[in-house]
Amino acid sequence: MRTKKAGVKEMRAVLLVLLLSLSASALRPTRKLVGLRAPPLPAGTEVAKPQWFQQKLDHFSESDTRTWQQRFFSNRTFWEPESGPVFLMLGGEGPANPAWLATDTDIMRNAARFGALVFLLEHRYYGESHPTPDASLSNLAYLSSRQALRDVVSFKQHIVDEFSLTDKNVWISFGGSYSGALSGWLRMYYPDTVAGAVATSGPVQATVDFYLYLEVVARSLATPPNGAECVEAIKNATYELDAMLWDKTMWGEVEKMFHVSPPLQSEDDVVLLAETLAGNFMDVVQYNRDNTAFEGRPNNITITDLCDVMANTSLGSPLARYTAVNQLMTGGEPVDANFTAQVEFMRHTSWDSPAVSGGARQWVYQTCTEFGYYQTTDSAYQPFGDLVTLASQLQTCSAVYGLTPDQVYTAVAATNKHYGGRDGIPSNATNIVFPNGSIDPWHALGVLESPAASLNAVFINGTAHCANMYPPSPIDLPDLVLARKIITANIQIWLV
Repeated sequence: MRTKKAGVKEMRAVLLVLLLSLSASALRPTRKLVGLRAPPLPAGTEVAKPQWFQQKLDHFSESDTRTWQQRFFSNRTFWEPESGPVFLMLGGEGPANPAWLATDTDIMRNAARFGALVFLLEHRYYGESHPTPDASLSNLAYLSSRQALRDVVSFKQHIVDEFSLTDKNVWISFGGSYSGALSGWLRMYYPDTVAGAVATSGPVQATVDFYLYLEVVARSLATPPNGAECVEAIKNATYELDAMLWDKTMWGEVEKMFHVSPPLQSEDDVVLLAETLAGNFMDVVQYNRDNTAFEGRPNNITITDLCDVMANTSLGSPLARYTAVNQLMTGGEPVDANFTAQVEFMRHTSWDSPAVSGGARQWVYQTCTEFGYYQTTDSAYQPFGDLVTLASQLQTCSAVYGLTPDQVYTAVAATNKHYGGRDGIPSNATNIVFPNGSIDPWHALGVLESPAASLNAVFINGTAHCANMYPPSPIDLPDLVLARKIITANIQIWLV
């Protein structure tokens, strides 16, 4: 049953208390973007069936009348048609997963509380939302965050007409990771579309060299009791590994240690291997203790698990322990570090090719043409060596899409100019919550301080990427529980 609305003054007082409570412990200064992992579904759970509507291909051309079919999902379980709000979850850089509308996620818990109609809109060019015959370079010209935001505006009008909605049916957007940034930008630049936005873990500051990512990874790995020993062991392991990788005569030994197949052939392969091995730690940190299955395993592998390996001297040298972590993460499967094969993989353009169906080709294109976000080892304040340089990361933009480093820098600068970045939020922006986790490396590009009274930055101490969006867990930290309450309190205010 929908709760009775409280008065604005009462709810603002509640919100202030919640914010002050959180600030006492969490509002402190303080990989490639994978986005949201789907929440686990109980056996037998039914999920929403896909629906489709006609979308415009190019919102910025009046003469281009081409259209395509965009996929979305809905859940009407809790909706009170007369005045119930509409909650819109924005899809990000991958297929939209209706599991978000079928489980005890935060958006559905709030839908039950407020009697909301809920939608999940898939992002153009991802999943089954195919605006063009393929994902060739000329067709990817219509893939951008700006086009995606205009998709949302059109989608709202379609739903308003389809359901005969009125001004009483207030819209609120939700998103996490890239779609978290989209959610915030939607409210900033299309304020008539949604009355409020929850912008979880949104990296609103586009950055070419995201060296800060590994700095946060290092700090997060240092949080367990044995964290200092863990980080030092990683540093020593990668120092020894890098020395071996610089010496071609040692490549065969490295291949045996990490079960590399096919064999290393070039310096590009060496860099890819170093990035892949560091990625074992990056992935775990980014999703540490999020309430969802980790890469199909029955339980999440956590920072504590990795550090228990890296700090265990009985397992041998730091490099031997680094090898043990790789064994843990891969289950003994071969490590493929063939850069040439990766480039060929990313050049496939058909919708049924793995690079496109999973979204990798499209997302890397967006990093080259909008966001950057390249996680490098260019900082001295991280333990993963120095092989993964910005130049090595930008090479993919050139090899796959024919884009030069200067073009990437220009594109990223244009993104920040258009949206304002982290420090240029429009002065008239209102009604946005920016949750970020202290463990999550992406918080380094997020909004961490509240720029105005109705723009609430919620820094959740001890949590990782998009933690507040997942179903609650008995092991949730107090700050996470409190953050969800703050989000709900904001929604209550926006609906009054």
